[in-house]
Amino acid sequence: MPDTQLVLEALSALSGCTMEQTDGASVITPQDFVNVVALKEFYRQEGFKELEYPSLGTLSLQEDGDLYSSPMPLAEGPHNPEPSGSLRPTVKINPQDFFHPQYDYDFTHVKDGDRKFLRGNEQYLRPCGWNRVALRVMQKYDDGDAWLGTGSNAWPVSYHGHNMDGSLGIIWTRKGSATDDPEFLDAAAAALVDKGQTKRGRGVYSTPDVKIAEKYCKKFKSKVDGKTYQVVLQNRINPEKREQCQREDVWLVFVPEGVSDVQKRAIVQEAIRPYGLLLKQV
Repeated sequence: MPDTQLVLEALSALSGCTMEQTDGASVITPQDFVNVVALKEFYRQEGFKELEYPSLGTLSLQEDGDLYSSPMPLAEGPHNPEPSGSLRPTVKINPQDFFHPQYDYDFTHVKDGDRKFLRGNEQYLRPCGWNRVALRVMQKYDDGDAWLGTGSNAWPVSYHGHNMDGSLGIIWTRKGSATDDPEFLDAAAAALVDKGQTKRGRGVYSTPDVKIAEKYCKKFKSKVDGKTYQVVLQNRINPEKREQCQREDVWLVFVPEGVSDVQKRAIVQEAIRPYGLLLKQV
C-alpha cells in the first residue's frame, strides 16, 4: 500500500473533505465515501451549492478549480485558507477498517495487450498504469460477497472520475444549442436507450473504461512527496440498476425527479459499490 498520508490526500481530493488518520473507528465506510463522491457530482449537476450527509454535516459543492486543477491544500496557510469547517468537514479514517492491503494491486507497469478478463460475464478492462489501494468491503453487505467475485453472478467493474457526471450534466443543459466545444460530442453518452425513447441523463455516471474516467479524474499535488497524482474510484455496478447509454463506454444510474435525499442515497448504494482507490503519478 502507498504511504497512508498520500492515500488520505487522494480521498480528500475526491470527496472535498479533509481525511485524517485515527486509531478509533472510521467515521464513514467505503460505501459512504462513494455515496458522497457520487452525490456531490449529482447535486452539483442539479445546481445545488451544498450537500447534507449523515455523520458529515454540510459539504460545499463549490469547485476548487477547473476540471484538471489540484484541490485546495489540506493545511491552512496565509495564502491558501481552508473553506469554512462546516463546508469542508474533517473526517476520521482508521486505515485498518477502511483499507484492505491484502487485495492491493499495482498495475503501474502491467500491459494486458490482447488478454481478456471477465467480471459478471462482461469484459473487465483492468486499470493498467494505475496503482490500486483496496478498500475493505468484504462481508459488509447483507447479500454476501458474490458481487465482488469473478463468476457469472458478479457485478461488472466501473470507474468513477471526479466531475464526470457534472460535465455531462452541463452538456445536457446546452443540448440543442450550437457549439464548437469538442466535449459536446459526449452529450451522446447521456442519451439513454429506453424502449426506443431518448430521455435526459439525470443521475450518476461511470464507465467500464478507466481511460474514459481518466479524462474526468481529479488531480492533486501531494504534500507527502511533492508529486502530482490522478485519482479514480474503481467500483462494481449492479447490472440491473444501470441504464444503457448510446455510448457503450458510459453508464448511468438514473435518479428520478421528486425523490428524497434518503432515496437518492439508497439509489446510489443499491447500484454502486466501491472496492478500489486508483492512483497514478502524472
